[in-house]
Amino acid sequence: MNTRGVVTVTLNPALDMTGAMGELKPGLVNLIGSSNLNPGGKGVNVAKVLAELGAKVTVTGFLGDENQDPFAHLFEQKGITDRFVRVAGASRINVKLVEESGRVTDLNFPGVTVCDEDLDAFEATLNELAEENDLFVIAGSLPGGVSPAMLASWIEMLRAKGKKVLFDSSNAALAEGLKVAPWLVKPNDEELSQWAGKELESESDLLATGEALAQTGIDNVVISRGAEGVLWLRDGQWLQSQPPRMQVVSTVGAGDTLVAGMCWAELNQWDRDASLSFATALSALAVTQVNVGVEDITDVEALQREINVKQLKQD
Repeated sequence: MNTRGVVTVTLNPALDMTGAMGELKPGLVNLIGSSNLNPGGKGVNVAKVLAELGAKVTVTGFLGDENQDPFAHLFEQKGITDRFVRVAGASRINVKLVEESGRVTDLNFPGVTVCDEDLDAFEATLNELAEENDLFVIAGSLPGGVSPAMLASWIEMLRAKGKKVLFDSSNAALAEGLKVAPWLVKPNDEELSQWAGKELESESDLLATGEALAQTGIDNVVISRGAEGVLWLRDGQWLQSQPPRMQVVSTVGAGDTLVAGMCWAELNQWDRDASLSFATALSALAVTQVNVGVEDITDVEALQREINVKQLKQD
């Protein structure tokens, strides 16, 4: 087991209800073939993958006290240290409808609303965890009572303490978080386009926008492109990975798994090629299963050998 620790921050966790079906027909009664209910939220997913890889993981954020048991059971089962702040109410339930084609429809409900006392408790916890840990993953959406500006202030606080923050969010939270230059960000094509304020119609557009983002002070820009692989900019040099074509069962959690892979690589201080090939393989395998997690590390290692990583020439 790697002895360096990592903290994942999930401000708005959810119980993810995933249903498999033939084809979604809006406005009609749809029958679900199979379903499962799992503790989730982006940071929780990252923590689960990291723990299964062998990392020493601590989780924090805000967790509703009315339905905390599935989360507590997961953390105990996986050996994850639970430092979530319990708040009044129930954590949200998100519904993910997975069609046979692989298309996923997400129904994301609002979460709990946190009060000033909850915020004070979380900030105290985050400061305490920063005394013992150097690597933080902040991922997912915001609950009521937490503004994008608050999120940015927590990233800034960790940066000021010399911590590396891997950041993965969306919408206003992503926009605000990017302003304070986390150590690593993982936008997809659409999120990068939103940041740029324009359509990105080609790979050269993506690269130029990624470089503009890096110039704001972000050390690592990782662009997830689904079946087209991953682009990673660091120290002015792009790497591109291309996984083999996979039999897609569900894309749920694939992005979180990619973040976990990059985090695991950093924990192990791997070189760039090994880091990207491992993270890409881990994420590619994630789409072949319904649940988030590492089913067999030997499968990851075998697929890693098939990942093509190349350096992109700069203009």
